[in-house]
Amino acid sequence: MSCGQDMLKNAMQQTLNDKSVPVRLTLPDGAVKEFSGPVTGMDVAASIGAGLAKAALAVKLDGEMRDLMRPIESDAHIEIVTRKSPEALELIRHDTAHILAEAVQELFPGTQVTIGPVIENGFYYDFARDTPFSTADFEKIEAKMRDIVARDTPLVREVWNRDDAVKFFAAKGEKYKAEIIRDLPADQTITLYAQGEWKDLCRGPHLPSTGKIGTAFKLLKLAGAYWRGDSNNAMLQRIYGTAWRDDKELQAHLTMLEEAEKRDHRKIGRELDLFHMQDESSGSVFWHPKGWTLFRLLENYVRRRIHDAGYVEVNTPLLYDSSLFKASGHWDMYGDNMFKVPVKAGDDEKDVRFLGLKPMNCPAHVQIFKQGIKSYRDLPLRMAEFGTCMRNEAHGALHGIMRVRQMVQDDAHIFCTEDQIQAESLAFCTLLQSVYAELGFSVARVRLADRPDIRTGSDEVWDKAEAALHSALKAAGLDYDINKGDGAFYGPKIEFYMKDAIGREWQCGTLQVDFNLPERLGAEYVGEDGQKHRPVMLHRAVLGSLHRFLGILIEHYVGKFPLWLAPVQAVVCTITNDAEGYAQEVYAALDKAGIRAQIDVRPEKINAKIRDHSLQKVPLILVVGRKEAEGKTVALRRLGGEAQEMMTLADAVALLVAEANPPDLR
Repeated sequence: MSCGQDMLKNAMQQTLNDKSVPVRLTLPDGAVKEFSGPVTGMDVAASIGAGLAKAALAVKLDGEMRDLMRPIESDAHIEIVTRKSPEALELIRHDTAHILAEAVQELFPGTQVTIGPVIENGFYYDFARDTPFSTADFEKIEAKMRDIVARDTPLVREVWNRDDAVKFFAAKGEKYKAEIIRDLPADQTITLYAQGEWKDLCRGPHLPSTGKIGTAFKLLKLAGAYWRGDSNNAMLQRIYGTAWRDDKELQAHLTMLEEAEKRDHRKIGRELDLFHMQDESSGSVFWHPKGWTLFRLLENYVRRRIHDAGYVEVNTPLLYDSSLFKASGHWDMYGDNMFKVPVKAGDDEKDVRFLGLKPMNCPAHVQIFKQGIKSYRDLPLRMAEFGTCMRNEAHGALHGIMRVRQMVQDDAHIFCTEDQIQAESLAFCTLLQSVYAELGFSVARVRLADRPDIRTGSDEVWDKAEAALHSALKAAGLDYDINKGDGAFYGPKIEFYMKDAIGREWQCGTLQVDFNLPERLGAEYVGEDGQKHRPVMLHRAVLGSLHRFLGILIEHYVGKFPLWLAPVQAVVCTITNDAEGYAQEVYAALDKAGIRAQIDVRPEKINAKIRDHSLQKVPLILVVGRKEAEGKTVALRRLGGEAQEMMTLADAVALLVAEANPPDLR
């Protein structure tokens, strides 16, 4: 045992021997366990039952995750975390990242470890090493990780003096760890976790030992990453991995990843000729005819839905003087993610002011609201815009059409009174659920993101805003959990998650209650009392970025869109050359009826034509030959099917028109 472990054990034992202060711990069911002095989470679990003590991984103390062996010295609410608990996955992934780091350093001496956080469905660790890793290294790294798990080494929390910790890592040649410690706030406790002789800087918590992690993990890919995300710093090597409770969960995730690769919207976008992207306009989309048709179909669908819900549509400029964003607070909060354009403010070359390309529409919508005098009778005012927004996303964060620098949002802002918040929020929740259902999704999860550490406005205002969203969610009958501290700087928000065909969750819809932006930008209305009042501003989006949502749609449907959304709904294919004239007649009838159709009179065999258009995911193929021309009929073939439906041209047109009707118009 190391000196640090000895000190920790002695200090813990001394604390637990101090029986002068009784400790009362309240369990989730309301039962109270009373102890004569400080205890550990393991002691509490053992007092409940031997089975729970064996299954225990950590504890939640007044909502805070803590190590199982850390002393509990005062009254609190306690919950024992086991492998079945929702929190278990994050603990497993956190510990697996540490196991990865230890394995890499055992196998590749001289490698420096930097940071290794948990991410969605897994973890990564960034390493500084002169020789590049390759995916061929993964097998032996995973083998070493399984060996470390098999050792079942205790994970021990150690509290260190800041200077001693810096010296410890510097002496090992770990300059990145030493730098992290130097930059930590002066009042932050420095904790290291020991896995035997191997130690890493970490706030914790961790599982009791490496054996508790299990072996349901896999390394997935390599990537480059700048130290601290700054391109001026050294390039590190990032190893991504995933970890789960058991092999069944791991295999299900790996199967999902394989399916996701098949559904990659970038691949399908190329195959179906929907769009492309290129370096000369990095982060922006070149929409091809079929892709732009898809975009407009989705936009027009949302436009009809919000029109029916009482929204008015506006359009606002892309470029603004920085003073507007400074007044709104966005310049200070999001300035690094904005595109800024220097312009001359006078004859002097040094006399420059900045314009900003708008990253969101909300400050512009307040400017429209402020034109003219608004009365309480004008409220609620539901103002929508399919506005282009520009965000200076990091190059490494760009991802096809799902993460871009130029996007269009189905953005809207509702200006209302405090008394109208609940009704408007409830109406929005109903609208969102209806839209998702018509697009083939459902709401899988709802979260309320409350006040962040850095925010504008008083606590009293935030209390009102958060209470309004809690009330709205309860009125809507929606179960939800709390996303602690992740609200916008001006107000809390509801986050709506939907689940796609392979079980992935996507957060798209949002509703935010904002008392602060109207105050900062001077929006007001005349109330029933004749006095001026500030409106409340509800920021809301159903789909969010249309670009991102289209990427989700492409992957959800694997390019096999519902008939109403398909860029090309039908193709008329000839069997023989002498049917070309009739094929033109069929095409003309479909086109006149509003069906998005194409015609294929190539001198190819009909099976080749059917194969080609099936690969293009065309929902319907109308086959015509001499017999069909004579009888004014068509042979209708559906994507994925072998059977053909014989019907008259008139019946076929009527059927297609009915089936192609968008869901909101049926």
